[in-house]
Amino acid sequence: MQWINLSPIHLDALKEIGNIGAGHAATALSKLVNQMVKMEVPEAGVIRFNDIFSMVGREDELVACVISKVSGKAPGSILFILDEKSAHALVDLMMGLKIGTTRELNDMTSSLLEELGNILTGAFLTALSQATNITLVPSVPALAFDMLGAVLSSAFLEGGCFAEEVLIIRTRFFNDQTKIDGHFFLVPEVKALSTILKSLGLSI
Repeated sequence: MQWINLSPIHLDALKEIGNIGAGHAATALSKLVNQMVKMEVPEAGVIRFNDIFSMVGREDELVACVISKVSGKAPGSILFILDEKSAHALVDLMMGLKIGTTRELNDMTSSLLEELGNILTGAFLTALSQATNITLVPSVPALAFDMLGAVLSSAFLEGGCFAEEVLIIRTRFFNDQTKIDGHFFLVPEVKALSTILKSLGLSI
């Protein structure tokens, strides 16, 4: 995997946006599930689109992906991706169950993941909008549970109008017993990422 070359100051700026979004999301999620939910952002940056696979898994690996379209001055799509094991563990964490209890997703747990994705998307886009003064509006999220390659193909590649670079914010949910990593990707349309980064005083 190749990270796009940004200075430490620029990477810190992206990570700070991620941390602000994570803070808002953690507060909202804690209210949703009526227990303390902690989040952090161990990593943020810009990568090539094809490097999503090396971040998340193989093309044939099962993942849970919450997808939203983004409209506004920097349109694109946004994904929150978890591998199968992490998706089940996150459901357990959200429901106050012992990690390993959930073995498969049903209508209730799928709805929980959709709502979680909705909260995350809103929190991170709000933080990014406030930092850039760019309006970014997410659509109602949809949950896909499929192979990673199929998810990415249906979400983006068919349109063929997305940029080669992707903004990534790695997210971590945790409590005293476990840590669960997810990946938050903003895949902009052509020139939209440049608009976002220029608004932050950055460039690629």
